[in-house]
Amino acid sequence: GPSNSEGAGKVSLLKKVPALKDGDFTLAECTAILLYLSRKYNTPDHWYPSDIQKRAQVDEYLSWHHANIRANAPKTMWIKVLIPLFTGQPLPSEKLQEVMEGLSTSLKQFEERFLQDKAFIIGSEISLADLVAIVELMQPVGVGCDIFEDRPRLMEWRRRVEDAVGKELFFQAHEMILSVKELSNIQIDPQLKEQLAPVLMKMLK
Repeated sequence: GPSNSEGAGKVSLLKKVPALKDGDFTLAECTAILLYLSRKYNTPDHWYPSDIQKRAQVDEYLSWHHANIRANAPKTMWIKVLIPLFTGQPLPSEKLQEVMEGLSTSLKQFEERFLQDKAFIIGSEISLADLVAIVELMQPVGVGCDIFEDRPRLMEWRRRVEDAVGKELFFQAHEMILSVKELSNIQIDPQLKEQLAPVLMKMLK
């Protein structure tokens, strides 16, 4: 149900998604959830390596990710689709340009600092760092901002992630993101628009 409902508050005190409920145990925040699941189900070592230095590299990327890739990439979807959907009017093109400039800086750092000449972020095998990165970077693609174009190193990394996950599963996981533009055709309840429009606008300040 809605993330701000009473029921959702019992799963996540923050009333935000994602949230996990495992029996009586509840957990919020996507990174914490991924780490919990990898430990509980004893996933293959490459996802969150037992080697202390490789694990630290995953942690390093996850720490950097939130203030850089995550701070910019999802905003493209809000600017191009979701905010116009709830406010009834497009945002100035300058807003998207500002976000794309910030994202471009983050992508340059991503390639030079984390990816370098490696197959994946921490070496020759895929890890949680790659998963967390790719799901954010597919959001601009879903709204027509192909950030992989003219970035061959980034494009090759994406292809390796697709192959490692499996192309069918990869596109199944990103199906909603890649078809998000279709949301512009749906009708939104006027009361919901009134509630969410100021919240969405505040997100971009």
